[in-house]
Parts: sequence; C-alpha cells; structure tokens
Amino acid sequence: MKPHSIAAMLAVSLMGSSLSLAQTSPSDRAPPAGESHASQPDNSRTNAHAANREASADAQSNSKRDVELTSQIRRSVMSEKDLSTYGHNVKIVAVNGTVTLNGVVKSAAEKSTIHRHAAAIAGEAQVVDNLKVQAE
Repeated sequence: MKPHSIAAMLAVSLMGSSLSLAQTSPSDRAPPAGESHASQPDNSRTNAHAANREASADAQSNSKRDVELTSQIRRSVMSEKDLSTYGHNVKIVAVNGTVTLNGVVKSAAEKSTIHRHAAAIAGEAQVVDNLKVQAE
C-alpha cells in the first residue's frame, strides 16, 4: 500500500470518529468528575434580575481613562482575598469617570469593602453603588 493511501485511510477513520463525537449533544456527555449537569454560576439568576441591568459591560466606555479606571478597581478588588466569588465577580463599569458597581455580594461587609476600593481609586463622588446583598 502506498504511503499516501495509508494517510488517506487514517484521515477518513479519524473524521468518522470525530463526527460521531460531534453528533452527541452536550447533555449526552458525562460531566467532569465532581460536577453535575445542573451546575451553573451560583448567582446567575440574580444577575438576570431586571434591577441588575443598570450598568452592563457593553456600557463600558472605551476611553483610555475609563478602561484604566475599571482595570485599577478590578485589580484592587481581586487583591482582596477574603471576598467571596460573588464579591470578585461584581460588575465594574466606568463611563466618563463615573464608576458603577453592580451585582450581588454575600454580606454588607463585602459591599462596603468593594465600595471602599472603588472610592479610593475613582473618588467617592464618582462611585454609583448598586451592589445588593444576597438574601439569606
């Protein structure tokens, strides 16, 4: 058998097995160990709430000043290792120097910590705090 014939047979064989994988739906495949099919971000329902749409990522200004402001606040919040995943994932949107914080946090202390970080960087008068504390 010629070398190019073997390569062609191998390619056809591999294509067939990849097609059968592509035809299975994500729900047919087993989840990674320790995960279930129903797992989703733990605050996804809260983020979808109508009151939580005031400042979305697509409202973020592309001006150098606003992008840098958002970046500095995000780094500052992420450096706060005691915050929950909720706290680390709040929305931070800067438009014309005004920073809007939006999302759900675990406690009033987390809300205060995130607000403090934003105010230290942007200035207290430039922060709109729309953070909500998760109902227990």
